[in-house]
Amino acid sequence: MNRFRRCTGWCLATLLTAAAPNAWAQQWRQPPRIAYVWPAGGREGETFEVTVGGQYLKDAAEVYVSGEGVRAEAVDYDRPPTGKELAKAREIWRKAQKKARAEAKGGKRPGRAAIYPIFLKMAKEQGVTDKQVESFNEYRRRRLDPKRQLNPQLSESIKVRVTIAAGTPPGTRELRLTTPNGLSNPLRFRIGRLPECRESEPNDKASAATRVPSLPAVLNGQITPGDVDRFRFHARRGQQLVVDVSARDLIPYLADAVPGWFQATVALHDADGREVAYADDYRFDPDPVLLYKVPRDGDYVLEIRDSIYRGREDFVYRIALGELPFVSSIFPMGARRGERVAVAVEGWNLPPDQLKLNVSPVKIGLQPFRARGKRWVSNSVLFAVDDLPESGEEEMNGDASTAGKVDLPLIVNGRIDRPGDWDVFRFHARQGDEIVAEVWARRLGSPLDSLLKLTDADGRVLAVNDDHENKGDGLVTHHADSLLSAEIPKTGDYLLWLGDTQHKGGRAYGYRLRVSPRRPDFELRVVPSAVNTRSGATVPITVYAVRKDGFAEDIMLRLKDAPDGFKLSGGWV
Repeated sequence: MNRFRRCTGWCLATLLTAAAPNAWAQQWRQPPRIAYVWPAGGREGETFEVTVGGQYLKDAAEVYVSGEGVRAEAVDYDRPPTGKELAKAREIWRKAQKKARAEAKGGKRPGRAAIYPIFLKMAKEQGVTDKQVESFNEYRRRRLDPKRQLNPQLSESIKVRVTIAAGTPPGTRELRLTTPNGLSNPLRFRIGRLPECRESEPNDKASAATRVPSLPAVLNGQITPGDVDRFRFHARRGQQLVVDVSARDLIPYLADAVPGWFQATVALHDADGREVAYADDYRFDPDPVLLYKVPRDGDYVLEIRDSIYRGREDFVYRIALGELPFVSSIFPMGARRGERVAVAVEGWNLPPDQLKLNVSPVKIGLQPFRARGKRWVSNSVLFAVDDLPESGEEEMNGDASTAGKVDLPLIVNGRIDRPGDWDVFRFHARQGDEIVAEVWARRLGSPLDSLLKLTDADGRVLAVNDDHENKGDGLVTHHADSLLSAEIPKTGDYLLWLGDTQHKGGRAYGYRLRVSPRRPDFELRVVPSAVNTRSGATVPITVYAVRKDGFAEDIMLRLKDAPDGFKLSGGWV
């Protein structure tokens, strides 16, 4: 009988596969690992090639892209030369040098230009292919470049031909590939409807900037060490340009964290070379967004680089550029399931009929929210859907005497309208009630850094919280949303105070405040992202339980729709 491990937050489960011939087991090697896809997306209705870089990619059999409408196939494999191949190339080069010296006139020492044709001829005579020669040359270029590092995690690559069917919905997919040794980790792959433009190196100077045929467009590129990419385009007076960069969003984690994460910066220059706009982030998001109203007709140059000039092959970016609809904030930031609500939308290039949208959500959870411009669809922002009753805050509720009266349970949709503002809510509770107050703001894209405190009617503080770390939030590194819970000491009125810890405010500083009894629940997270093992073996997986509102029960795990031969043991948290 299998023994199981019990603990408060996670469990170590084992996944057992069916037996298989020993010959296959002996061939087991490292599963594939992919570090980048370039370009990291494409336009629906088109066929194009992308490069997938990583390690252990030999004999890639299939390429998987999540969702419908995308077909992908591996068409070519490249790797760095082996030690044996390098030794052979060096020996051929020495022989070519010797022959070039013998053929040189007047005792003049031959240079590389004289030696290289002889080297190519000798290499072909000894069975070295053109592709191997190019691999030698690329390896040599990298070795001689003092700014570049040789990274095993990026050393191999696969050319993949991608076909996106016409009408495929835009959005983010996951791309993986398989080899005989297993399934790779996933990487993000974007599908869009804008024309695509790839950088043409060298484009590090304004005079050599890659020309963008027309706007709007998506610009694709890679930043290598010390690299600066520039794109030239024509703009007309009065255009409201949006420059929306995806970099960290595409590859949030690097394979080895060296030289660090891509911190993109963008700058816009006019025809005279003057910098007219610059951005290195967007609110709390490391990927910059630049908004610029064009003052006069002419050519402009967009520049992108790493903030401290780092770079390598997995510093991949996509930039949506043009007079595109862009949503900066919505209010309210969520609604009750099944109820129709009018959402006010703020941003750039939004037609009047998109400034207030009626929505009627049907699914609980976080949903993407987009607005539509004259032709194109905006960026996506998050919209929260719940089952609790909802209300809006009442203005002039900034202290205990003017606190808005609310009945629990409830979700309040509000804003910290101005710097230093407080929103205060009064509710009645009985002795022994367990109350939870939770703010949703930063997780929905609001710049609010909330502070939440609970007091009794006389102003005595019972609980206070600034930041609450939610381990289920994944890539959120600044846990700025507040959560507190408390047991009510005696029957009476109580006050909840909500403000911004940095004393900031404005129309974008929206929030959703849930005040309710405990709603015990949990979510699960499983690592690793791909399980690879030979048949007949047992492999461990880790399941993390993110417990909410004091949920403390045991959790039993089981495989859903598992194929024959797979079994889970130790499935308790």
